[in-house]
Amino acid sequence: MNIETFIKEVEKLNITVTKENLASLAKYKDLLIEYNKKFNLTAIKSDEEIYLKHFYDSLTLIKAYSLNGNLKLLDIGTGAGFPGIVLKIFYPDLELTLLDSNHKKIAFLEVVIKELNLKNVTCINSRAESLPESYREYFDIVTSRAVAHLRILLELSIPYLKVGGHLIAMKGLSEEEIKESAKILEKLDSTIVDTIKFNLPIEGSNRSLVIVQKNKKTKEIYPRSYDKIMKNR
Repeated sequence: MNIETFIKEVEKLNITVTKENLASLAKYKDLLIEYNKKFNLTAIKSDEEIYLKHFYDSLTLIKAYSLNGNLKLLDIGTGAGFPGIVLKIFYPDLELTLLDSNHKKIAFLEVVIKELNLKNVTCINSRAESLPESYREYFDIVTSRAVAHLRILLELSIPYLKVGGHLIAMKGLSEEEIKESAKILEKLDSTIVDTIKFNLPIEGSNRSLVIVQKNKKTKEIYPRSYDKIMKNR
């Protein structure tokens, strides 16, 4: 995806692309390529693939949720910053929290935040189930891109949402995962309200945005440790 196609496809999402946005993305891309040589951040290395499979793909979250306003967003397993950093570039009013258990990726994100002069962004080097108690019932939106099975992701994310808040799980095809998540959805007092399916432009990869609403305050036993989550399927 070249820059011209990127702009055209992003504008189809009803997102305005400014010169400042493009400058930030170009700097981000250069940092990603540079630090990838040291930290192995991504298997996607060409400019064209970065713009399609990282930058454009991150922005497709807007198909599921309007990000206008002072929203609090948690990106679980953000890796090299997707979708969180890209969303922050286009929606600077977001209060963004980036979570990843890999220290090198968090170190990279801190460089990106400084170089792009991004404000109101917090990086946390931790597992999701170990987040501080102060983050329970805190976020308007939790998102995660291709990190874990939906059943696992639900337990790792729902406790940190406000009642009425939404998890936007960015997936490939998701039908089986949705079926296998019915029990934990009930236990977490949450509901899948929509699944938006589409294909990436140019190469046509399948994508799904699974939108989950939290209906009641989460019981204190959740999230359990990762080992217990995996044992109690």
